[in-house]
Amino acid sequence: MATAAPAFDDPFIPVSGAPAIPVGEFAPWAVLGLLLALILLYFVSTEQGAVALFKGTSVHEFVHDGRHLLGFPCH
Repeated sequence: MATAAPAFDDPFIPVSGAPAIPVGEFAPWAVLGLLLALILLYFVSTEQGAVALFKGTSVHEFVHDGRHLLGFPCH
């Protein structure tokens, strides 16, 4: 009868003894990533709409196809 191989039998993937990432080192990068994602979401969803930080339609035209791809109506 065949025996099942262990799930983690690859010697290049450490299973035990891997150091945990401290929250103090991870938190600033998580906050930065969240901030950049929110800024991107603002530009794709809202800029050149009811609230606009920039005059003209340059930002709107730059993100126009991405706006429709994500399901945000713009016209």
